[in-house]
Amino acid sequence: MIDEHNCRQMLGSLSEYVNGDLEKELCAEIERHMSGCENCQIVVNTLRKTVELYHVTAPAPDMPDEVRSRLFRRLNLDEFLNK
Repeated sequence: MIDEHNCRQMLGSLSEYVNGDLEKELCAEIERHMSGCENCQIVVNTLRKTVELYHVTAPAPDMPDEVRSRLFRRLNLDEFLNK
């Protein structure tokens, strides 16, 4: 039987859980809940896959050449400006 209250509590910490930003105790609690809740397992797996796909397919942000040049000069990376 699914305890919707526990599911809602788990979903509130889902992003932090997937990102690895939760305390060990909370992670263990979520993992115990998921061991008996297929719906929450599906939600977590879907979120993980979505984040992974975003990182793989997200285009690199455009940076204007002038901003890039100033940044590289400030970081003493002038040798990379001509690449």
